[in-house]
Amino acid sequence: MVPADQGGGMMRADLLVEPVDGLDEALAAVDAFDRALVAGLLRPRPAGLAGLADAVAGTPLAARVGEAAGKAAAGIAGEDHFTALAAARTALLGSVHDALTARAEEALGRPRGDAAVPPPGAQQAANLLSAARSWLCDLARSGWQGIDHDLVSGSAPIVSALLPDPELRRLATLLDGFAAELAASCPGATLERVPVRRWADLWSRAMLLTLPGAAATPATGTVSGRLLPLGVDVQEHATAVQAQVHAVLEPSDGGPPRLVRAGVSAPKPDTVVGAGLWQLLRPHLSLLAAVGEGRSMELADMPVTAEGDLLWSDGHARTGGPADAFATARVVLPTTTGAVTAPLDRHPARIAVPVFLDGYTAREEDGALTFTVAGQPLAVDTDRIPAAGPLTPQTVAVPGACIGLLRWDAGAYRVQPLAVETTVRKKPVAVHAGGWAGGTADKAGVKAEKAATDAVAVLRERAGRLLRK
Repeated sequence: MVPADQGGGMMRADLLVEPVDGLDEALAAVDAFDRALVAGLLRPRPAGLAGLADAVAGTPLAARVGEAAGKAAAGIAGEDHFTALAAARTALLGSVHDALTARAEEALGRPRGDAAVPPPGAQQAANLLSAARSWLCDLARSGWQGIDHDLVSGSAPIVSALLPDPELRRLATLLDGFAAELAASCPGATLERVPVRRWADLWSRAMLLTLPGAAATPATGTVSGRLLPLGVDVQEHATAVQAQVHAVLEPSDGGPPRLVRAGVSAPKPDTVVGAGLWQLLRPHLSLLAAVGEGRSMELADMPVTAEGDLLWSDGHARTGGPADAFATARVVLPTTTGAVTAPLDRHPARIAVPVFLDGYTAREEDGALTFTVAGQPLAVDTDRIPAAGPLTPQTVAVPGACIGLLRWDAGAYRVQPLAVETTVRKKPVAVHAGGWAGGTADKAGVKAEKAATDAVAVLRERAGRLLRK
C-alpha cells in the first residue's frame, strides 16, 4: 500500500501474481541449455541447443547462435561459438529481468529510469582474456559431470596473471570463486546433485567478461544532495561479508529523487558472526553509523555509476540531520526514479526493488510467512533476515508496516524485509535489520560484538606469532 495522499495509491498487488507473457518459454529454453552443460558440449543434447537458438530467432543474435548451436551439436564448436551461446543465454535471462522489473514498477506505480548505461571503453590484455576463455571452453566441453582436478587447476595460473590488473580483477575474482566451487565438487562424475543454474550462470557471465572491454570499470559521474537511508541488506559468507545500503537521494539541483545504493565488503574469519560483522564493515563505510543512528548524509560530488551505485568516499560526505526511514518510505519513495541496470547485470537474481508495504495482514503456515497485500498473497523471504541485527522472523510476522526489497525467486515475487514498524504499548516502534550497524546497547548485540572482538584479537595474535617465526 502506498498512501494516496503522498503521491501513490493502492499498490497493484494483483500484477505481481499474474503471469508474464513469454516468461515460462524463455526460462524453459535457458533450463534446456543448462542441462546440456551438465553432460558437456562434446556430448550435447541437441534439443537444448536448438531451443536456445529458436528462442533468439528474429533477434540480431539469430544467425550466430544458430551456427553455434549447429557446431556444438556436431561436437566441433570453437571459442566464438561458445561465446555466442553464452550471449544468447544471457540475453534471454536479461529479457526475463526486464519483464519482471517492468511488472514490479507497474505494480508500484513508480517512474522508470530511462538513462542508458554507457559501455566500458577500456581495453585489457587480449592474451590473458584468451587464456581465460580457452579454459572456460574446456569446461563447457567436459561438462559439470566431466570435471576433475587437473581440468579445474588449469585456472590457477590464469587467475594469478589476471589479479594484478585492476581492470581484470572482476573477472579474476569470478574465475577464482568458480574454480573453488568446482574443485570442491571434483570429480564431477560422482556428484549426486549439480547446481545446474548457478554454474551455468557463472560460466556464461565469465565467458562474456572475457570479451575485450566487458570487464572494464563502469563509467561514473558525481551527485550532490541529501541521502536518506531506507535499509541495509547484509549478505554473509564463511569468509566474507557485504552490507549494501539502499537509499533515496534528493539531488541538490532540485531534480527528482532517485534510488541509489552504497555497498562495502570485507573478508572475515568464520568465527566472526552476528553483530560482530559490523566491526569489519564500519571502518570502510561511515554511512553505516548514520544508518544505525537514523540520520541522513549530505553528499557533495560523490562518485556514482550509471546504475546508481555510490563509490563511497568519506571526503564527499558529512552527517546530516535526523531521517526516519519510514517517513522517507511513506513520503519520498513513491516518487523516486528507479535505477537502470547494466546489460551484463540483467538477471532475475539481481532484482531488488525497494518497496513500502502498509495495511497488510500476515499469515504463517508450515514455517512460511505470507503477507496479504491488497487482497493478494506475497511471500516473505525470512531466510534473508541477517543475524547481525535486531530484526527477526517473529518481529516481521506481526502486522504493521514494512520496508523491504521486492525480489523474484523460485518463480514468484517475494519481499525481503529490511525494517518493520510495529506498535508496542500503543507507540510505534521501528526495528531495522541494520539497527546495530553503528553500534548498539542491546544486550544480544553487545555480547556478539564482544565475542567478535575477542575472536579477532586471538587471530591477530596467532598471525603475529606465525610472522615472527
